[in-house]
Amino acid sequence: MSIAGAKATQRRGLTAASPVVRWLGATAVAAMLIGWAASAAAQEAPKPAADNAAELAKKLANPIGALISVPFQNNMDVGIGEFNGSRNTMNFQPIVPFRLNDDYSLITRYIVPVVTQHDITGEGTQQSGLADTLVSAWISNAKVKNGVVWGLGGAFLIPTATNDVLASKKFSIGPTAIVLKQAGGWTYGALVNQIWSVAGSEDTVAVDQMFLQPFVTYNWKSGTGLTVNTELTQSWEASTTTAFVNIMAGGLLRFGGQLVQIQVGPRIPVAAPEGGKADFGVRAAVIFVFPK
Repeated sequence: MSIAGAKATQRRGLTAASPVVRWLGATAVAAMLIGWAASAAAQEAPKPAADNAAELAKKLANPIGALISVPFQNNMDVGIGEFNGSRNTMNFQPIVPFRLNDDYSLITRYIVPVVTQHDITGEGTQQSGLADTLVSAWISNAKVKNGVVWGLGGAFLIPTATNDVLASKKFSIGPTAIVLKQAGGWTYGALVNQIWSVAGSEDTVAVDQMFLQPFVTYNWKSGTGLTVNTELTQSWEASTTTAFVNIMAGGLLRFGGQLVQIQVGPRIPVAAPEGGKADFGVRAAVIFVFPK
């Protein structure tokens, strides 16, 4: 093996002192502490009735469910590109429904990403800050027949990024739609949006992008659930595809008077632009639930 090849192999290796190993170790310890605390809280606090837990889990499985929820979704991707980079994306994504009348609701969702990445644009580099915010709004059926829920509306990409590397520098809009069916403990469906840039800096590439998310969830009566979804982003302008498969197990817990859903699982990279595919990833979410 050449000297250059040996250095590349050493650079991509995971040593005991590497940030990835330290992060994984800290995550494991934190997970054990959270599990212990959750178990203690669950024993001390009265659990919601099984039917209530199942109904809340069912609503949370619906991305446009008619209840207020405040998710904090953290995505950690490691082993990215030739410099073995890492990227952590914390998505703050509250969902707020509004009742329009007996037949229709307006469901709004706001995704505000906070990104920190290392060794992506070059060895020893780091970028962090807000990325662009995605705001979506759907008109949805308030009365559900045969378990079918649908939503039609608009998506708006707002240039809120605080770092040029994380920014599109464009204001983009387009249609969005979702359809799903719930039967028994199952929820399955798909969400899609397509956005185009309509204003912003002329020095950056135009936005012409589709996002597709098919999903399936099974919830038990206890409120415990398993979710599998695929997140595919197709940039028509750049002719690139980014795709992940996320597998998450979760459950409902009550901390005092606050109901919380916790989810965690692997985030499997399937496709990415050349030089941008991660080796593996982890997704964890804490969702504060405010039932009506």
